[in-house]
Amino acid sequence: MTSRPSVRAGRVLDAQVHLLDRQVLDVDGVPLTAVDDLELTDVPFDTELKRGTPAPVIESLLSGPVLATRIFGGRPPASRWHRILWGTITDLATVLRLSVHGDELDVTWPERWARDRVVGRIPGGKHDPE
Repeated sequence: MTSRPSVRAGRVLDAQVHLLDRQVLDVDGVPLTAVDDLELTDVPFDTELKRGTPAPVIESLLSGPVLATRIFGGRPPASRWHRILWGTITDLATVLRLSVHGDELDVTWPERWARDRVVGRIPGGKHDPE
């Protein structure tokens, strides 16, 4: 009797089709960012996948300043990436929905900075329009 390799429960995803460049919405439906890259675990170091090798697992979605690297090549430093943990995703469809508020994530810091440091200093910029 031959033993079968253990199979991980989960969904098989094609990253280019199902994840990359998808919009991410927070729990309130507010758009946060788009997915630029993925952080994987259990990635084999050899280039040839052997039968029985466990598939890589997505640890987090990455978003960050990638426009210049897409034009000129290279990769941004790891410290520039904003991570959204895979466990916070509640729905995977044409958009990715999260179970957390956008203010809890580092991905929205540029908007918060602009709101507090630029728009907030403009006369009338600290309150909603009437």
